[in-house]
Amino acid sequence: MLNKSDISSEVLGVLSGKSEENPFFVFSKTRDIGPIIPISNPIGDTDNQTWIVVHMEEAVQILKNAKQFTVDPTSIEEKENFRDKINSKEKSSAPDTFFTGKSMLFLDGLDHRRLRMLVSKAFTPRYMEGLRPRVQEIADELLDKVHSKGEMDLVKDYAYPLPINVISEMLGVPYEDREKLKDWSSAIATGLGWGKQDATVAKNLQEFGEYTKQLVERKRMNPSDDLISQLIAIEAEGDRLDESELISMITLLIFAGHETTSNLIATGSMMLFENPKQLELLKKDLRLIPSAVEELLRYNGPSTAVGPRFAKEDVEISGNKIKKGDMVLVMVKAANRDEKIFTDSEDLDITRKINQHLAFGHGMHMCLGSPLARLEGEIAFTSLLRRMPNLSLKIPKEKVEWQFNLSSQSIDSLPVTF
Repeated sequence: MLNKSDISSEVLGVLSGKSEENPFFVFSKTRDIGPIIPISNPIGDTDNQTWIVVHMEEAVQILKNAKQFTVDPTSIEEKENFRDKINSKEKSSAPDTFFTGKSMLFLDGLDHRRLRMLVSKAFTPRYMEGLRPRVQEIADELLDKVHSKGEMDLVKDYAYPLPINVISEMLGVPYEDREKLKDWSSAIATGLGWGKQDATVAKNLQEFGEYTKQLVERKRMNPSDDLISQLIAIEAEGDRLDESELISMITLLIFAGHETTSNLIATGSMMLFENPKQLELLKKDLRLIPSAVEELLRYNGPSTAVGPRFAKEDVEISGNKIKKGDMVLVMVKAANRDEKIFTDSEDLDITRKINQHLAFGHGMHMCLGSPLARLEGEIAFTSLLRRMPNLSLKIPKEKVEWQFNLSSQSIDSLPVTF
């Protein structure tokens, strides 16, 4: 068994994308050591300890504990904003985005509740179910384009355009602008990471913010029946939503509304290719799709870790003394394979009955768009396997290239034949 010092360097390698080792093998070794493990700070902060959480029980305990943990380090006396260390470029005059501004991701308490309430009605399961016919239509349109070819890039032709088209229609983003969103989102997702920031990230965040501001101005002049117009109407009511919050909110909905779902479809497909017996089982009975989506989320969901928490006071969890200001990283991919919770946790089983997983987080910051992601995932896999039952990977598994970024891993290209 490795000691905590050895495992720290391995975990940092996984977080930075520099490790050549299977991340799930690293996570398995960390669970053997204990539920909460101290590691070196991935962004170089030496003032406070950093901890990773790899067991389900402790992960849930921390994520639902808003009394003792916060996503906003600036709310802790003398604590810096960790985003300033990741996003080390000079502050520009461009509008704030979900990462540079005060979005729901980095707020707690009344501020978080106020912002979340503004969009929660549009993300209820009932509202999402009403989108089913249009999501199905978009999925069929995408598959129609490639059906006669007998092959496609599953990411570029399907997994990416499906969710970006859905969220763009919800928000009222013009069709001709969606390619820009793809470029910005991809650059931001792959350019930000623990201990790194590509030179292009600040520029892409700035352009993304400026575009969103211009889009808001156009919607003010010509409102329509879309979510952005609804948010603008709320902003006009008074102090419930200011300009900066509005733009941060919209950029968050655009980015999070498609990036993770695209990863679910692409990564989930790859997991099925790597587990051919499970794929054949699913092809024979498409009624298993809903449970398969949950299992794919558990087995290898879009996010490696949720946003960091910071201890608001000294607290002891499972014998570990976490001090005020310490950063805690809940490794959801590790917790989702906790042997104490899941039988044969390292195996993919699309028939598994899952009571809980952490792919969408937990507590007050649980992903607002989880009903939409589930709906899109179910329709995406059902349509794909119903229309293309001979679907197979066109290249050797070893040739598939994985991308690592701030909180997840993804696939940029997945050539398939059918």
